[in-house]
Amino acid sequence: MKRIMILVSMAMFFGIFFVPGQAGAFNQADLQKLLTTKSCTRCDLSNADLHGASLSHADLNGADLNGANLSGAYLNGANLPRAIMYRADLSQANLGGADLFKVDLSQANLGSAKLFGANLGSANLEGANLSGANLNGANLGGADLNGANLGGATWTDGSVCKQGSVGECKR
Repeated sequence: MKRIMILVSMAMFFGIFFVPGQAGAFNQADLQKLLTTKSCTRCDLSNADLHGASLSHADLNGADLNGANLSGAYLNGANLPRAIMYRADLSQANLGGADLFKVDLSQANLGSAKLFGANLGSANLEGANLSGANLNGANLGGADLNGANLGGATWTDGSVCKQGSVGECKR
């Protein structure tokens, strides 16, 4: 009987604390708020699936979007300063004119993203994939691009990054 009680206790412990798929899950109320109002500052949207979402001019100041899927999303003109977007998928997203000041985009996928005219000042883009991204007119002052893949990205002066290194793009 004692052995059964121990097994039941262990099962309850692991069931409560280690439920598969729940680690780092987004807050459903925050997601609903964003989709309804296009405003959700300091929200928990980590690992949310927002691919293709229409979030133009949305206010996501300081939001947690770690690991979120925003591929193909429309975020043009969005307000995202100080958002956390570590390992987020923003491939083919439209971020034209978005405010991404001090955003953590480290190891994010921004392949073929439209970042023309975006403010990426002081953003962390360390290890990010920016291959094929449109960076024309983007503010990258103070941005950390260490280890970023810039292969094929279109730069401010219309040049294209050939080897994917920052030095190949800055003129």
